[in-house]
Amino acid sequence: MSKEFRFFTYLLESYAQHKGTTADSVLKTLNEKNLTDFVFNMYEMYHTEAITNAFMDLDSLIATGKPAW
Repeated sequence: MSKEFRFFTYLLESYAQHKGTTADSVLKTLNEKNLTDFVFNMYEMYHTEAITNAFMDLDSLIATGKPAW
């Protein structure tokens, strides 16, 4: 299992806990909005910053369907 996949799993589980939902539900939402690959590929940025920053980015992505920056 790659470090990117391990982190992606950690991110989904942590974000789900933060939102009071499940990782399956978060992944379903990302899939529906075609954001899964984008989030997975953000490993370099997300794993080097505070997890709360990644949560804020996920909130924005899910709300708008595109990056905040």
